[in-house]
Amino acid sequence: MLYRMEGIVIRGTDYGEGNKIITIFTPTHGKQGIVVKGARKPKSRYASLSQPFTYGDFSFYKSGNSGGLGSLNSGEILESYRELRENLDRAAYAAYAAELCDRAVAEEDASGYLYHQFKACLTAIAEGKDPAIVLRIFEMKVIQSVGYAPMLDECAVCGSADGPFRFSPLLGGAVCQRCRHQDPQALELMPQVWKLLRIFAAVDLRQLGQIDVKPPVKAGLKIAMRRWMDHHLGMKLKSVHFLDQWEKLDELPLPTRRPAAITEIPAENPE
Repeated sequence: MLYRMEGIVIRGTDYGEGNKIITIFTPTHGKQGIVVKGARKPKSRYASLSQPFTYGDFSFYKSGNSGGLGSLNSGEILESYRELRENLDRAAYAAYAAELCDRAVAEEDASGYLYHQFKACLTAIAEGKDPAIVLRIFEMKVIQSVGYAPMLDECAVCGSADGPFRFSPLLGGAVCQRCRHQDPQALELMPQVWKLLRIFAAVDLRQLGQIDVKPPVKAGLKIAMRRWMDHHLGMKLKSVHFLDQWEKLDELPLPTRRPAAITEIPAENPE
């Protein structure tokens, strides 16, 4: 059967002699694996279409209604997102977002809202908006999509709206002073962090404007979201370690850093 759908390349793996298997994230059919024959050959007409982060229109043959790999018939690039591959700073954040999608979205699991949030995430990073904050918002969209959003406006234990609160992944989000003894590891967050977490839960990445967040607040947001995702999703993402190391380099003077290009998203071997 011939399928045609828009999608974004979130993973790529070399396959055979000169071929690639790409995984595209689509708004209507979740993740789809497609064999792109000859994609690694110098004169391939579809080499660019199989690049990481490429947003395109894909036409492919696939037997049955689900499962298995498709075979690319034709395709068209709608947005190349070259900016994300040609700069290591942006590429590192985009690769993390792509891997997060790959792990959070099941095969054939339609998630139109998350798809559009992911595309908006890539666009914001490509436009030069603060990638660390863009990712924190996207992380919130992912955990909302899979049903693990934290309670932020009232105590997750007793329902009290009286703060101040601490942040407890174990107990479900905000915990009041009366209940926080149930999780001694609950985080004490700055008021600005609480405010932004609530904004992140409500904002649509497609309407994201300019953002300017001070480093201590960014650090608090990262700790809170990382703790939450580690507890509820438990994903071991290959891109996390690299991104953490890159952010440490980002704190060094500019001459110390060496921008580079990325040609692959961290990928697992095909089964």
